[in-house]
Amino acid sequence: MSIRLLFVYLLFFFITGCSFSEEEKDLRKVAANGLSPKSLYETAEGSIKSGSLDKGIEEYELILAAYPNSKYAIQARLDIAYNLFKQKKYNRATIELEKFIKKHPNIASTPYAYYLRGIIAEEKSSSILDDLITDNAQRDVESVKDAYLYFIELIETYPDSTYSTDASAKLVGLKNTLARHEFYVALYYTDIKSHIAAINRCKFVIENYPNSASIPDALHLMAYNYDIINVDKLAIDTRKILTSNFPTYVARYSVKK
Repeated sequence: MSIRLLFVYLLFFFITGCSFSEEEKDLRKVAANGLSPKSLYETAEGSIKSGSLDKGIEEYELILAAYPNSKYAIQARLDIAYNLFKQKKYNRATIELEKFIKKHPNIASTPYAYYLRGIIAEEKSSSILDDLITDNAQRDVESVKDAYLYFIELIETYPDSTYSTDASAKLVGLKNTLARHEFYVALYYTDIKSHIAAINRCKFVIENYPNSASIPDALHLMAYNYDIINVDKLAIDTRKILTSNFPTYVARYSVKK
């Protein structure tokens, strides 16, 4: 019996509200060719190690269908998510992790599921050209925001996990990326002469991303925009804050004249 046929069969019983009898359980084992969950898992591992990721994922999925309550099914879902991640199938991988977290909220491997979910969101925003030509802060940062929130959730839910320790370190970089993105928006508003909007965006950086690397840039750009709209006192006050906190600051950007 194919995996697809098994899924159709299982779906029928789900829709009709029928419970699984010994006959249905036997049918699931037939779909697994009589193999135990351990044997199925070892087969899937072999496929993955040989580079046949799609085949391995299908074999892991068979474990979930045939032996959903086994310890091998628990690990299989994590392996499915990880190998989808390796294939850059980020959305599918995240869905699998969401299922895992919902089904297993308090087992030893759950912190890893939270962590991997954050890693996937973080990688979605990256490019091989980052740090050389491009800057991911200049692109859509929705996945960066997701990663930030996922890591926060991990830290709050499992504060003593080793994965939370690494997630805390990653938050620094993610916060800098988000702050830099908002600064680029402020710079854009400055370039198109929307000075009030630029000032408000600079304030957003300062208020929402304190201690980020973009704070001095935001203060400098805010003062510049205050100059343009002739709000001299606020421009002076802003520069005082900049020079007292960042005495060696040198602007790293240019504004279109």
